[in-house]
Amino acid sequence: LSTLMPHGIGDDEQGYDLDLFCIPKHYADDLEKVYIPHGLIMDRTERLAREIMKGMGGHHIVALCVLKGGYKFFADLLDYIKALNRNSDKSIPMTVDFIRLKSYCNDQSTGDIKVIGGDDLSTLTGKDIIDTGKTMKTLLSLLKQYNPKMVKVARMTQSVEKYIVGFEVPDKFVVGYALDYNEYFRDLNHICVISETGKQKYKA
Repeated sequence: LSTLMPHGIGDDEQGYDLDLFCIPKHYADDLEKVYIPHGLIMDRTERLAREIMKGMGGHHIVALCVLKGGYKFFADLLDYIKALNRNSDKSIPMTVDFIRLKSYCNDQSTGDIKVIGGDDLSTLTGKDIIDTGKTMKTLLSLLKQYNPKMVKVARMTQSVEKYIVGFEVPDKFVVGYALDYNEYFRDLNHICVISETGKQKYKA
């Protein structure tokens, strides 16, 4: 589906000191490091948008946002796709839908995946991060019932074969850019590593 390789972040990557960025004060003691700065996220998202447009051919796009964690990535990705539609010779019609998947409590998957919403499921799904793989398998199984011409999964972090991926990251629990820990940290612009203090503070 895509020739674009994810940007790999090594296991020994230390990230960036929090003092270098604008971090909400209420999270100051709850994070270890900034792992992926917002500017890098945006630049990478623009590159993914170009790859998606190139691979879609002339197909109509139904862009499906996987809530809640995917909303920031989805909105930014669509902004870049819309800009490409406006400013290039090639443009593709696009509609938007939303679906909500919930499978986590604290930093562990519950194994119980709840699916809410989704009226017109067809071609492009946007999801930021899926750790166990069960979540996306459940969604893709659901999408097959609608007999789409093609399905492309765009995600910001963690690499799975045949997905369009922004960043391949080590096995760390990351938050920010709409990724949460029990609904907290969605308001961070950067993708950060949560500290043990943060996990205990916001534990369900």
